Amino acid sequence: MSELRIYNFMGLRKIAVVFSAIMLLVSIASLSINGLVLGLDFSGGTQVEVGYEKPADVAALRQQLESAGFEGPVVVHYGSETDVLIRLQGKPDQGLAEKVVAVLQSSGEQVDLRRVDFVGPQIGDELREDGGLGMLAALMVVMLYVAVRFQFKFSVGAVLALVHDVIITLGVFSLARLEFDLTVLAAVLAVVGYSLNDTIVVSDRIRENFRKIRKATPVEVINESLSQTLWRTINTSVTTMLVLLALFFIGGELIHNFAIALMIGVAIGTYSSIYVAATVMLAMNVDREDLLEPVEGELVDDLP
Repeated sequence: MSELRIYNFMGLRKIAVVFSAIMLLVSIASLSINGLVLGLDFSGGTQVEVGYEKPADVAALRQQLESAGFEGPVVVHYGSETDVLIRLQGKPDQGLAEKVVAVLQSSGEQVDLRRVDFVGPQIGDELREDGGLGMLAALMVVMLYVAVRFQFKFSVGAVLALVHDVIITLGVFSLARLEFDLTVLAAVLAVVGYSLNDTIVVSDRIRENFRKIRKATPVEVINESLSQTLWRTINTSVTTMLVLLALFFIGGELIHNFAIALMIGVAIGTYSSIYVAATVMLAMNVDREDLLEPVEGELVDDLP
């Protein structure tokens, strides 16, 4: 069996701190200035489902609606190329669906109105508040779980890594002006779970090596732990990315932003599980004594 190659991950931690700080500052600045492009689920509006006899050109339909005075219509396929979903933000209007169908039929196409849904601003506000509270609750539960299973310093590193991932994911959506709806919120919560799983695996190996490698420095222990879990992390990230790429390219427009959020989150989560959580633990001076299980009669190695 070949000897494990140890990579000096922590030798680059200062560069990683600068890189993360830049990404966080840009993300926070964009979120503060531009905010998020809230979807129908959060802002309120009307969702109209229509059917065509032949495959519909969504770009042409979008242009047709904009020319008729509808501001920022979202027009996508759902189910098949003859089924079209139209989302219009603003105050729900009972006669809006009929106006949309009339505009679409003005080109001579046969258009069938399938379904109309209304989302009021009050419901959108409740969804936004509940989503934010859900995110905070998830982070608090994660911190408690990691503190109980490992140690408090590990929990701080894990939670800061998760906050790092969520802010940067939201920042990319703000910078790119991508629509943020309930599917993207679900993706962000999934990113929390994915990143936490990776961080738990790394933390478990760090704890094990702190107890086993008694003469190494914390930096050496963390480098060896990260090197031992490196290929597991890479394999998990690559296989997950392949699935998400398939969702993005052949899953339909309705889940494009969902797939984008997960791809960003997986990439950032892989990075943060290697650098952010471990760097925070080193900054808090984690050492072997934090993780030793007291055994009666055991002598401490550091004593002369």
